[in-house]
Amino acid sequence: GMDINKGLGNANKIMNRILYKSYQDYGLRLASIDGGGLRNAIPRESNAIITLPTTSDDKFKSHLEEVSSVIKAEYDFTDPHLSIHLETVDSPSKVMNEDAQNQLCASIYSAHNGIYRMSPEIPDLVLPSNIVARVIVSNGEYQVLCLTRSSVDSEKYDLANALEACFNGLGGVVTQSGDYPGWQPRPSSDVVNTMRDLYVEMYNEEPHVMACHAGLECGILGTNYPDMDMVSFGPNIRGAHSPDEKVQISSVQKYWKYTLNALERIG
Repeated sequence: GMDINKGLGNANKIMNRILYKSYQDYGLRLASIDGGGLRNAIPRESNAIITLPTTSDDKFKSHLEEVSSVIKAEYDFTDPHLSIHLETVDSPSKVMNEDAQNQLCASIYSAHNGIYRMSPEIPDLVLPSNIVARVIVSNGEYQVLCLTRSSVDSEKYDLANALEACFNGLGGVVTQSGDYPGWQPRPSSDVVNTMRDLYVEMYNEEPHVMACHAGLECGILGTNYPDMDMVSFGPNIRGAHSPDEKVQISSVQKYWKYTLNALERIG
């Protein structure tokens, strides 16, 4: 949620970009895909097992080198360590049906990934977004998991419906579940002003007050208590929901002192 505006590469979309036309051009057949990890994180890895006619082997390798260079150049700023590898493995016993393979790749290509709309009111605030978070093809079945976010629920449902329409053409079952309510920002609320004033008193500088795109418990609380005035704050976290997730230790102490003073001020 916090990184959706950075233009990071999505491993599932990059893998699908490589696979999409390779059936038509090189006779590539897909046996399995294991892409992404968590449904709420931009996928970092994707692995596919494919087969190729022996007559296309060298041609596909040359094509992959060319397209890999193009993709790496596109993502050089955001993902400087992006790597694409091809290696020989044992031949799989089965591959996907040709029509199913083409429909799956076309649907993943069509599925929106990234920012869908920015807020016209609050600078730099992402409203609806989607990540194609998990792609699994295994044992005769496929599964595509997306996570759709927005602080405005109606826009989130609109994007979710667009994704449902995109995948309905596969002939599978499309389910919308795990609804996480949005939290409409109120930049001028009383509690925001109180917390801003306290921060200036304690640290002699203006805080960075912002609305964020990540899912927060405030959305659940606000749904059940719509008149509650809320603010979210905490220590500095980097790389959330990834193997690189970390917290700045010094900011935890600062956050704790700020919390104690806020409770005294509000109470």
